[in-house]
Amino acid sequence: MIEISLNNVKKDYGLKPVLNGLNLEVLTRDRIAIVGKNGAGKTTIFKIIAGLENIDAGSVSIRKGANIGLLEQIPLISKEDYKVIDVLQEAYENIFDIDKRMKILEDQMSKNSNCPIKLEKIMKEYGKLQELYISMGGYETEENFGRICTGFKIDKNMLEQNFNILSGGQKTLVKLATLLLKKPEILLLDEPTNHLDIETLEWFENFLVEYNGTILINSHDRYFLDKVTNKTLVVEDGKSELYHGNYSYYVKEEEKNLLLEFESYKNQQKQIEAMKEAIKRYRDWGARAGNERFFKQAANLEKRLERMEKVDRPNMQDKKIPLNFSMTDRSGNDVLKVVGLHMKLGSKILFKGLNINMRYKERVGLLGKNGSGKTTLFKLLLSMISPDDGKLSIGSNVKIGYIPQDILFDDVNQTVLDVFRRESSGNETTCRATLAKFLFYGENVFKKVGQLSGGEKVRLKLVLLIQKDVNLLMLDEPTNHIDIDTREMLEEAILDYKGSLLFISHDRYFINKIASRVIEIDSHIANSYLGNYDDYKFSKNKKSHVGSLGFSKINQISNSIESTKIKKNKMY
Repeated sequence: MIEISLNNVKKDYGLKPVLNGLNLEVLTRDRIAIVGKNGAGKTTIFKIIAGLENIDAGSVSIRKGANIGLLEQIPLISKEDYKVIDVLQEAYENIFDIDKRMKILEDQMSKNSNCPIKLEKIMKEYGKLQELYISMGGYETEENFGRICTGFKIDKNMLEQNFNILSGGQKTLVKLATLLLKKPEILLLDEPTNHLDIETLEWFENFLVEYNGTILINSHDRYFLDKVTNKTLVVEDGKSELYHGNYSYYVKEEEKNLLLEFESYKNQQKQIEAMKEAIKRYRDWGARAGNERFFKQAANLEKRLERMEKVDRPNMQDKKIPLNFSMTDRSGNDVLKVVGLHMKLGSKILFKGLNINMRYKERVGLLGKNGSGKTTLFKLLLSMISPDDGKLSIGSNVKIGYIPQDILFDDVNQTVLDVFRRESSGNETTCRATLAKFLFYGENVFKKVGQLSGGEKVRLKLVLLIQKDVNLLMLDEPTNHIDIDTREMLEEAILDYKGSLLFISHDRYFINKIASRVIEIDSHIANSYLGNYDDYKFSKNKKSHVGSLGFSKINQISNSIESTKIKKNKMY
């Protein structure tokens, strides 16, 4: 069944066309990833489907009676005195109203038990309400509420907090939980994975895989898209193309199509060259023989060449940010060492005898739940704060380049050019040429750094970092706020980087591509796993599996020994 149909949709914002003939057909139980560069119109598509934006041309059709739920990137402010529990219970507003009415009717039934006519009328209304209550999942509300809150780690303390004083990430989490409690038939999720740690992400993935509805997702989390979606809509230049597979399938298909287009272009170029050579020969023969027939042949070929529909040369090299980190001076073999680290923040213990050793050229991904102390460890290594006990040492000749999770600039009123010139010795022309390579074109170099988007801040920090001769990169959530294209540029640059890398990330696709080792902070200590994220998960599951089989295996051996003893006793 068709749930949503967008046909030749056009949408402009002022003079800027965002959607220019976009088409999309969504079937029941589809799980569609919507991907494209920042500003491509992905959020606009969601708002059009949800009825929050009008279109300038084309048509939009939604299945009659379809219940749509939209998670927006920026949650709306709730009533001033609303607690988190009040926001969550908005999902059950209709169910609570029915429950209240049923309780009133139950009271009326007991009072009118001796009046058959009135009692029958009350029981009829009660029966209809009870059917509706069951169909809306009224009897499962408590179970569902507990399951969602547990999955998103919304504890009793958080339930009692005022919603409006929560952080942006916490608000998104609560709004997402509220949306899932409503169980809409069509889920529109705009960047739902922001601010979720890996454990919560994996729970959320499994929840969506089992979800009995249709889902459209805009996300930069490629691992998440691979796990949840079965179709990929690519939005580019206001138009769209649908691929019948997840994100990794789309990447492979796009590469395959690009190669086919290039082969088609090369074959046509060979044909064009052959025709040009033939035209030249016919003219040469005509001139030598004085035969008009050769000139006519040449003219016919020229007309065919003019009428030929030319195949454009495909862009085999996407516009890339040249993230070539300079490194002329390598570090020693021991890059950093942490021994017996103890650290508390207030009454909360972060580290208790934590040990880490990192060697030259290793690419280490640092994992752990939110609040486990990953960013604090970075601050300790950078001497921003001091430990309670233990030893941290940086190896010989180690030069650190650091990109924090929240990028701040000393003076928010300085322009991009001002900030760059402070770090560079070149003149304005040279500086602007370098900034242009990092997608800061023309008037953009005069944009104040306080007005930059998250992705723009990352790009500016990267170009500043590249000017320095660093041999240890420390990156705290480097893929936050940047689109998939920029993430992939960053990945390619890091893979070419000759130094050592220590990074914090919840981007499992990024970890898979980059990490040679994973260190997980769990229960105040560090556990090391060779390989990338999938290797880490395999090792953890294998360890858990062996642990769970331990007693079973012991029992089998024990039973086998007992069986042997019994057989021996029978023999004698």
